[in-house]
Amino acid sequence: MEHYLEIACAAARTGGDILLGYLGKLENISEKTPGNLVTEADRASEAAILEILEAAFPEHKILAEESGMAGAQQSQFLWAVDPLDGTTNFAHRYPAFTVSIGLMIDGEPAVGVIYEPIRNELFSASQGLGAFCNGQPIHVSATSELSRSLLTTGFGYDRRDQPDTNYAEFCQFTHLTQGVRRGGSAALDLAYVAAGRLDGYWERGLSPWDITAGVILVREAGGLVTAYDQSTFDLGSGRLLATNGHLHSAMSEQLVRIKPLGIPFGPNFVS
Repeated sequence: MEHYLEIACAAARTGGDILLGYLGKLENISEKTPGNLVTEADRASEAAILEILEAAFPEHKILAEESGMAGAQQSQFLWAVDPLDGTTNFAHRYPAFTVSIGLMIDGEPAVGVIYEPIRNELFSASQGLGAFCNGQPIHVSATSELSRSLLTTGFGYDRRDQPDTNYAEFCQFTHLTQGVRRGGSAALDLAYVAAGRLDGYWERGLSPWDITAGVILVREAGGLVTAYDQSTFDLGSGRLLATNGHLHSAMSEQLVRIKPLGIPFGPNFVS
């Protein structure tokens, strides 16, 4: 585990350094789907990360956001790589983006590294060895009441035509808590829950490269990750609830009973 973590940290820092070199200097920004941006920075960071992982672990599989699946398809080891989580933030020079690298072993998150290059914060965790930020142990918060909590979430790229938008949940939790943030990077949201800076996080429409690293970070920091209804978390569902543990039941109760708001802006909406 320590060897996997060491290589992942090196790869994440390499990717992060590349991102900083492109920050404010982008020449090519395109959309994969409406609102889902990709830039030359995403591709350059990913290429450098994959080169490091493939050299160190030629027998492993790799699932990367921009290039898809590669490597030994029968391997029990699968790296999930997001070379730039928060591309929209990055494209607008909004300083909230990360490199996220997670390792699954037999389908379970086992190693995670999330690097936030603007603040030079490297969050890392591996199964059974704890969670850290720049080498210092981190732990989830002790907040035990929703009314005293600060939460975070996000909204899927398909929110323009998907009735399950997360808007209703956002409004409900905004009324019940001290606030709900929308940072624009799922990986950073999970890292901040692990570090105790945020008390809980929920979202839908996520991909394995968004959350694999963050899941093991939260768990190793003493938190809890499940499906919305507290059943076993399914990485392929794209939907998760991650908290400090103390708020888990209270958040779950809200999430399972709230009805989706639907598409709020119909054909009569004037932009």
